[in-house]
Amino acid sequence: MHHSDAAERLSRMIRIPTVSAELDERGPAPFDDFAAVLAELYPHVHRALDRERITEFGLLFRWRGADAGLDPVVLMAHYDVVPVDERDDWAHPPFEGRIADGYVHGRGALDDKGPLLVILEAVESLLTEGFVPARDVYLSFGGNEETFGSAARAIADTFTARGITPWLVLDEGGAVVDAPLPLVRGRAAMVGVGEKGPMTLRLSARGDGGHASAPPSLTAARRVARAVTRLDPGTFPARTPVGVSRMLAGFVPSTAGPARGLYRLLAAHPRLTARVFARLGGEPAAMVRTTVAATMLAGGTAPNVLPSRASATVNLRIALGETVASTVRRVRRRIADRRVLIEVVDGEEPSPESSTDNAQFALIAESVGASHPEARTVPYIMMAATDSRHFHRFAPAVYRFAPLAMSAELRATIHGVDERVSIAELERGTRFHRALLQRLPARPGA
Repeated sequence: MHHSDAAERLSRMIRIPTVSAELDERGPAPFDDFAAVLAELYPHVHRALDRERITEFGLLFRWRGADAGLDPVVLMAHYDVVPVDERDDWAHPPFEGRIADGYVHGRGALDDKGPLLVILEAVESLLTEGFVPARDVYLSFGGNEETFGSAARAIADTFTARGITPWLVLDEGGAVVDAPLPLVRGRAAMVGVGEKGPMTLRLSARGDGGHASAPPSLTAARRVARAVTRLDPGTFPARTPVGVSRMLAGFVPSTAGPARGLYRLLAAHPRLTARVFARLGGEPAAMVRTTVAATMLAGGTAPNVLPSRASATVNLRIALGETVASTVRRVRRRIADRRVLIEVVDGEEPSPESSTDNAQFALIAESVGASHPEARTVPYIMMAATDSRHFHRFAPAVYRFAPLAMSAELRATIHGVDERVSIAELERGTRFHRALLQRLPARPGA
């Protein structure tokens, strides 16, 4: 397959506006069109693999391997994309799929149609060579990850119902990046080994309405404001997940001088790491603690009338090792006001941490060696949620990594303006998945 053909195929995918958040306006046609275009672009995949539609938006392909008795591999991606703000100025129209200056441009190029394409490119090319994987391989593609992924949940439930425990699940997440942390040189393939649990709470208080000229000392609005203020960044304790210590250790060889000593020290002392990262704020702090941020405030009907009810919506990302219940308990203790009602609007448990000491992680690192030999494979903890979280209840080895190199500038285009992927990276991403599929372990001694 010629690499520009892959770019052409990705361009076709980008032209289909599979914007899950705009399903009501656009209707289901783009999602049906997408499934039809895949069938046209990947004829061998559609001939050789069993295909199921699971819910309206889930596509599950099964590639039968040489040994049906072995636990299968699940390669995941999603084909829905986030909306484009009409006021944003793109260099090339977001749904045109323009191929120019070595890139394929458009919404979804990196998140997540590019990563979906490299899976299919690898499988299609291996099929044309008559290759049979050592064990079953499933391709699981969801069409509503950006609107919280009911398709992926239904696919995961299908595996449970059939009593299938995947040996490895690989979904989007990290990527191959330059200088991932301060003082670290070179490239790293960042593989997500766990993810935080997203949660939304509503805090509300009732008060006596009445005229604003003689307010009581604690109005409903003030009660809610006080509760929000009490939920400061230090609300939750800082704790370093194993994956973060492993990440720091993984960067030791890519550092020099005093930086090397610092990374070595942090890798060996998780409690020190927790304190340092919490101090740094921003992303480092988010790696070691549950974050909490008020996102919406509401109350009141008129400028001179006391609101009888006020509320705040608070978004949390629950750290690994904590639970929905323990998080609510701590929020309640921190607010320390019985008259503030706390409702869980939605909440998901954080994932367990997948190991970096197993054959699965070693296989990912080996495949990175085939696609990005200059990169060191390093684990990390994801802040955002992916479709793969639905497999965590029963699959022991779940990782999040897209085998594409992305500069900081490119990463910023995800959910932003001028999203695009390098054509050369589509080639390398395909190489990663070919290597992974060719090296799947067979039964020992077989």
